Amino acid sequence: MRVLVGVDGTDHGMHALDRTIERAQEAGDEVTVAVYTADDSSLDDVEASVRDRLETASFEAGVERITEDPGSRLIELAEDGGYDRIALPGGQRSPLGKIQLGGVLEFVLLNARTTVTLVR
Repeated sequence: MRVLVGVDGTDHGMHALDRTIERAQEAGDEVTVAVYTADDSSLDDVEASVRDRLETASFEAGVERITEDPGSRLIELAEDGGYDRIALPGGQRSPLGKIQLGGVLEFVLLNARTTVTLVR
């Protein structure tokens, strides 16, 4: 299976990357990591963190940089690249126990034709 995992530099994004790597190692999936920023963090820093985690896990994956409109670009990359799944971090719980979706995750969930997996 070909998996595109979006990593935004947050702790949840790095957790999604770790979980995707674990699953890919077990299943033999091919993974590409799309890095983008959700806040003011540096895209270079996010990419460096991703590459460090890939090296630590001894896992080979392609890395793509997304510099603008991450939701649209994730969908475009998935469709143009023939990916079977998009894996994204998210699903924070509100104080009332409801799942809250970030803007990028919500956009991808509502617009992607590719299967989307929420990694919590």
